Amino acid sequence: MFENPADLIEKIRLGEDSFLELKEVRFAGARVTAPHRDSLADELAAFANSRGGVCVLGVDDEREILGIPLDRLDLVEDFVRELCLDNVNPPLAPVIERLSLPGTTGEMLPVLKIEVQKSLFVHRSPKGYLHRIGSAKREMPPDFLARLFQQRSQARIIRFDEQAVPGATLDDLSPELWLRFASSRINDSRDVLLDKLAMSRPDADGTVRPTVAGVLMGSADPRRWLPNAFIQAVAYRGTEALPQGGEAYQIDAQDITGPLDVQVLMACQFVKKNMRVAASKHEGRYDLPQFDLNAVFEAIVNAVAHRDYSIHGAKIRLRMFADRLELSSPGAIPNTMTVDSLPYRQAARNEAITSLLAKCEVPDSQRDVTGRSAMMDKRGEGVRIVLDNSERLSGKLPVYRLVDESELLLVIPGAILPDDSEFRQ
Repeated sequence: MFENPADLIEKIRLGEDSFLELKEVRFAGARVTAPHRDSLADELAAFANSRGGVCVLGVDDEREILGIPLDRLDLVEDFVRELCLDNVNPPLAPVIERLSLPGTTGEMLPVLKIEVQKSLFVHRSPKGYLHRIGSAKREMPPDFLARLFQQRSQARIIRFDEQAVPGATLDDLSPELWLRFASSRINDSRDVLLDKLAMSRPDADGTVRPTVAGVLMGSADPRRWLPNAFIQAVAYRGTEALPQGGEAYQIDAQDITGPLDVQVLMACQFVKKNMRVAASKHEGRYDLPQFDLNAVFEAIVNAVAHRDYSIHGAKIRLRMFADRLELSSPGAIPNTMTVDSLPYRQAARNEAITSLLAKCEVPDSQRDVTGRSAMMDKRGEGVRIVLDNSERLSGKLPVYRLVDESELLLVIPGAILPDDSEFRQ
């Protein structure tokens, strides 16, 4: 927005509106005293809750460019970054740019341009839920706020995974990733194909942008737009996530990123690498693994496919212990399902994501781990495989549990390996 400095100068000359806010910066020693951090947080959150906008620090209400002392730019930038993290929920991640603009005497003066995109989320700041109306910020009436939550949160008319991602462009999607979903029999253009796959849709302004499903399956690192879209994997030495007797308690740890299908396969490899395997020599050598990898695969696929991506800051957590594996997935169980009905019923929170995963082929080299040729079969057998395969191996039934109505926890007991065997990892 206002990428050309000349356009920004002209915009400042015309004054504040729905997309522009101007703020003078003042100091007391090494502290920023104006704008007030709560007030600026309100302005930026209001932009995010509306259609986005730009705040220029170093320009007063009379549209005079006063600038910011060059040696104070770092201080002001830190001030902005901290209030976006601490005073806005969910936090904002604006683009902060340093520019030089001409003052009244023609001297070039440093300013900070803070650009906020329209957000996928509804943000609360110190004065509540605000939006931008002209040059002013206003608290949203209850009916307007309810509609905005419906559009941007879990209970939306358009599913969250089919929402257009503000700031993303179709060029941000990797051709080698979205072309794998193209049929060899149909010669659709990129734009037509992405629309059919629900990987793109027009935003409120009519600009065609990638959807949440599009960036999750078609970009090399979805965290650029959805910072929570990764799997945090940790392998512990003992049965607790705590240090024991001064001994290193973490064997391995990895933040697993990339398109969702890549995350699934990398998470399975993490489990395979870190689980114990007993190699028995009795009656012919055979391997007894701690966990059934087909069950682990199904559990992780379900986690990435059905988690709630609208919950800001929540990630999938994979934790391995000496006696069990725990997989935590953000979000309550969709629709009218319960923990007890998971093995028997089927419901998808993210229809576009599950459809893309069903079209996603598993590499030949990974099919011994996954037990199938596609990432999902959409027959609803995944939970049953998790339960049956794991119980067959360990003699204990895995447990699903809903935590605080906002996270689904799966605990898979590990097999008790024989004492008179060789172990390898």
